[in-house]
Amino acid sequence: MAKRVGFATRLGAIAAAVGSAVGLGNIWRFPFEAGQNGGGAFIIVYIFCIIVMGIPVILSEFIIGRSTHSNMKAALKRLSPGKKYYLFTYICILGSFVVIGFYSVVCGWIIEYLYQAAIGGLNGHTPQEYNDMFSSLVADPWRCVGWTILFLLLNFLVMSRGIEKGIERVASTMMPMLFVILVIFCINSLLLPGASKGLEFLFYPDFSELTMRGVLDAFGQAFLSLSIGISCLVTYSSYFKDDACLSKDATIVAVLDTLVAILSGVMIFPAVFSFGVEPTAGPRLIFEVLPGIFQQMTGGYFWALLFFLLVFFASLTSTISLSEIPITFMIEEHKLSRPRAILWTSLLTLVLAVLAALSFNVLDDVKVFGKSIFDAMDYAASNVFMLLGGLFTAVYVGWILDRKVVHEQLTNGGRLKGRMEPFLIFCLRYVAPVSIFFIFLYLTGLI
Repeated sequence: MAKRVGFATRLGAIAAAVGSAVGLGNIWRFPFEAGQNGGGAFIIVYIFCIIVMGIPVILSEFIIGRSTHSNMKAALKRLSPGKKYYLFTYICILGSFVVIGFYSVVCGWIIEYLYQAAIGGLNGHTPQEYNDMFSSLVADPWRCVGWTILFLLLNFLVMSRGIEKGIERVASTMMPMLFVILVIFCINSLLLPGASKGLEFLFYPDFSELTMRGVLDAFGQAFLSLSIGISCLVTYSSYFKDDACLSKDATIVAVLDTLVAILSGVMIFPAVFSFGVEPTAGPRLIFEVLPGIFQQMTGGYFWALLFFLLVFFASLTSTISLSEIPITFMIEEHKLSRPRAILWTSLLTLVLAVLAALSFNVLDDVKVFGKSIFDAMDYAASNVFMLLGGLFTAVYVGWILDRKVVHEQLTNGGRLKGRMEPFLIFCLRYVAPVSIFFIFLYLTGLI
């Protein structure tokens, strides 16, 4: 049997895991969630969620993946022989396709705006013209589908290079660049007039502005931001070396992911307050509001180009990790070659992505449970697949998996102290399942 490939370096493994977690949820979704839920108080709850739910679930996925060096199905079969837990793998795979399907459409929009920024197409417009520009993009099936296909092609090219030369190399290059661009942006925002108001909004905790909905939104954002629940990190950790310290690596991933989210707030809110834009602008912030703000800055062309390049890096590293879930499954369970597994994954993703892109124009009258195809995919991925996956992972590692496996993985066979084990088990048994359950009830409208 051929030796299973893996990440060549620990830095590359961490960069890939961080790239899996960091995405549009950090740079696009976190700022408007914080803006709609009072800023500083929301961030405190968010960080608490990362500690008691995010890190434990990341670590549980690491334990499953690294202990078996296998895809999710093979891992569950080996860890629980004779049981049917491995059937949950199919939910993870379906979830990964659904996420990539609608996510790639947004990534296509980002490429369009990156192109427009490069040719100067974002210069000198009124706020209404920026609104019309975005509406025109999503209403045009050729542009919408074309940019989506281009993004999927770039994703395909990276995946075809393999683990070490593709995923690891891209993540090791793009993640440092992402942090550098973020820091440059933050410095520029902090030098704007009135920036202190943005920082005060972001970091001063006014709990009178935080509702129960805001608390649940913070839990949901922490969960979605880390991309946990559909076995991304199970797949990536299956390529980890046996001497990696899982507790330390899980903490690093969570801290860097949170840092990107908070730096995104530092990048956006001083600019928002400086130019008199409401911090509650919502999802349209990135496409309809920020381009106008950039053009009011000195060197607006440069800032717009740099921003959409930043978001492109974040989105590509996320879709790469999502694609690896079905690819690894097809290779190990159905004995496909990597090129064939990538081809099948790309074709299936393409079908879903094209349907999602057309739901804004040609298929806008097609509804799934009262939602457009795009919105239905977004809802299912965020509110069903990822939450159920996180709940299963927490319960499985916390209650079902042999504690010897957990102890061995946390201590690397007794070579490390494993001080995090009692905290991990407590969070996985009680805190994470209860939290995820309430998030699920809230997001599905049951409470």
